[in-house]
Amino acid sequence: MLKWTIIFIVLAIIAGILGFGGIAAGAAGIAKVLFFIFIVLFLISLIRGKKVV
Repeated sequence: MLKWTIIFIVLAIIAGILGFGGIAAGAAGIAKVLFFIFIVLFLISLIRGKKVV
């Protein structure tokens, strides 16, 4: 999950540099959502003491 977040962040940065504002905003939004999902799963796994995924 964190791997996909990093991929979308890099995609957003590259799209922003090249001037594709809409694509950069979309990729950044997807990266933000994936990051928060990753954080929630990580916290659940810490609480349960097991690997969630």
